[in-house]
Amino acid sequence: MTNAHALERNLLEQIVTRDNLTRAWKRVKANNGAAGADEVSITEFPAWARQHWPNIKTQLLDGTYQPNAVRRVWIPKPNGDQRPLGIPSVADRMIQQAIAQVLTPIYEPLFSHHSYGFRPGRNAHQAVRQVRDDIRSGNRIVVDIDLAAFFDSVNHDVLMRLLAQRVRDKRVLNLIGRYLRAGVLIDGVQHPTPLGVPQGGPLSPLLANIVLHELDVYLQTQKRSFARYADDFVICVKSTSAARRVKANVTRFLEQRLKLRINHDKSRIVPSKQLEFLGFCFRGTKIVWCDKALHRFKHRIKQLTGRSWGVSLARRYRELRQYLVGWMNYFALSEYYRPIPELDEWLRRRMRCCYWKQWRWPRTKIKHLLSLGINRDEAIKTGVSSKGPYAMSRTPITQQAMSNAWLATGSGVDQRSVGPFSLPCFNRLSSGPAC
Repeated sequence: MTNAHALERNLLEQIVTRDNLTRAWKRVKANNGAAGADEVSITEFPAWARQHWPNIKTQLLDGTYQPNAVRRVWIPKPNGDQRPLGIPSVADRMIQQAIAQVLTPIYEPLFSHHSYGFRPGRNAHQAVRQVRDDIRSGNRIVVDIDLAAFFDSVNHDVLMRLLAQRVRDKRVLNLIGRYLRAGVLIDGVQHPTPLGVPQGGPLSPLLANIVLHELDVYLQTQKRSFARYADDFVICVKSTSAARRVKANVTRFLEQRLKLRINHDKSRIVPSKQLEFLGFCFRGTKIVWCDKALHRFKHRIKQLTGRSWGVSLARRYRELRQYLVGWMNYFALSEYYRPIPELDEWLRRRMRCCYWKQWRWPRTKIKHLLSLGINRDEAIKTGVSSKGPYAMSRTPITQQAMSNAWLATGSGVDQRSVGPFSLPCFNRLSSGPAC
């Protein structure tokens, strides 16, 4: 037996090495997730592990370890529906992460360059750019196939067959199988899981890519232009007739070969200008954010700057900045900048409303206006106005007092509770990303 074969057949020993488990624990700890069904939290886990880990390691090596059922929670979706999410116990998250760290180097060299989701050095921006490049090449008709509840409908037999092609250590296969069948805890009642992968666990993205790698291989053999990010994928072709053939063939492959369910109501053939992919649309050969993404952004900003949200300005600034930085980093890929000045103005107007609402009483408003350099007559006239906060936020006096520079530095907020702070400005998006 060669050394390579020996390593393949001793994957479980690699998984439970101290170094691999230490790296896995650091990843799980950094994610700071909630407790699972056993109610052991991240902070409680080190003490818990010192007592229980030796026995768990023994069970892992002799093949008797039984994972806990995952705790079911529901995450709201933008369309009003709810997405099911399973939260494994902290111990199971660490073990799954340790498995993923050992299996990823085996599978990563095999995966397609058209696959961008949950892979080292790859991201959604690259997938969107791939679609843009395909459109520029003249493939302006798009086949958009929607997989119905993909993570909850993965066929276990198909997945285990694919895993067995590369994983020679049957103990690892058996352990993954037990994770697939561990069940889900809903309202204190354990339910079986005959289908699906444990979405929410560190191992599920890798398992999803292993299943859908078969789709990538199929499309590559057909010499199709496509991009896939996890279970979201689009295929670009040159004509509607070709799109119909591709859609029929790919649907047949997914349903018969991979045993996946297709959402036929959402699957469609559209011109590239009607495509929505990962929050972006395509206008000609330019990438722009979708109207839905902008609508969700405005809705969230209204929540964070709501005048009746009874939180401190420090917390409001902290959460607002976190959301804005994340949103701008993602949607900086857009090549459409016309709405940016208007969004900038709107955001600052809403923040002026928050200050005006917090100051509340006329004498408090007058006091702050005076401290911000407004003369006495104008401060009194503005402070005693009966107009509402939104109307007052646009008056010349309040704009002069609460200037853009003043808002950008988070003035009037306890900086110790916020940390180093500056309110992001949308205008930096207009420089565009490096494409």
